[in-house]
Amino acid sequence: MENKTGILTVIALLISGLLIALVVWWLAWREPPFPEGLVQANGRIEGDHYTVAGKWPGRVTELLSREGDPVEKGQILVKLDDVQTRARLDQAKSAVDVIKAKLTAAQTSLAIFKKNIPLKVETAKAGVTHANAFQASANATEEQTRKDAERFSELLKRQTVDKQRSEQAELSWKVAHAQRTTAQAAVVQAEKLLAEAGLDWDQVKAREDEVAALTAQVTQAEAALAEAQSMLDDLVIRAPATGMITTRVVDTGEVVAAGSPLFDIVDLDRLYLKVYVPEIEIGKVRLGLPARIYTDAFPDKPFPATLRYIASQAEFTPKEVQTADERIKLVYAVKLYLDENPDHRLTPGLPADAVIRWQENAPWAKPRW
Repeated sequence: MENKTGILTVIALLISGLLIALVVWWLAWREPPFPEGLVQANGRIEGDHYTVAGKWPGRVTELLSREGDPVEKGQILVKLDDVQTRARLDQAKSAVDVIKAKLTAAQTSLAIFKKNIPLKVETAKAGVTHANAFQASANATEEQTRKDAERFSELLKRQTVDKQRSEQAELSWKVAHAQRTTAQAAVVQAEKLLAEAGLDWDQVKAREDEVAALTAQVTQAEAALAEAQSMLDDLVIRAPATGMITTRVVDTGEVVAAGSPLFDIVDLDRLYLKVYVPEIEIGKVRLGLPARIYTDAFPDKPFPATLRYIASQAEFTPKEVQTADERIKLVYAVKLYLDENPDHRLTPGLPADAVIRWQENAPWAKPRW
């Protein structure tokens, strides 16, 4: 009987010890439940990608960047053969110089021509005035000599003057008549020159049209020069954004086609974690919610992020994210953009976990899987 009582006492003590141990474990080691107001998810870090391609075909003469290289916006990545393009550029420059020289000559000629017209007109007017004066003098002389010749002719009939004197008066009249005719012709010629001087203003319009045509040719030649310069510039391929080269598909000496991809660059300052939120929890999240991203490389360093994208349609969980029994569930793709990437510590392809806080006062907690 005493043995039986002792056994029961030992059993009771063991049970009591076990209960005490369970209580201690429950109080000391039990993990508290995941806080209400948080949604956890996982995925891989991705980034905004830029495909680098050339506008023109050509042979690669210099390759200045490779996979994994950080690049700055505008940094030279590749240079293509530019011998033919430089020859076109030199030809275009020469064409511009030639046409500009022609334009300068035409403008100078027009300016001189415009200055000469008033002088020519004034000279022609002076010529007309002089011719008119000469004609008036010739008319008077001719009239006087005619009268003298007629008077001496009458005196000769009366034999009051000798014949030689009458003949001299007749000869003077003929000379004066000839001078009058010459003066009339001079007036006609002077008036003609004046009319021609006035027509020079019509030639000004023709010369102005010539200058305008040459100006248009200069504009056209400069456009061809700018096009050749642009083609030359495009043979130097630069980074469209700051980031890191993830893919290179070209090497020195290769001939590339116009528009063919040469590099893939990811923007390390625009990284995001693409996760999948179950359909039953998608109603809790919305754009602009804060989130924290955790990686194995920095387990004690959460990276702040912001929810900036929610897919409009559900899909089955991708097999690389969840286990096989979870893939039958419908989920929504969500993108959590990093607020910053200090020292570019995070790179595309890294697996990461995320916690999204949909209740403002919910305490932050690490994800638990």
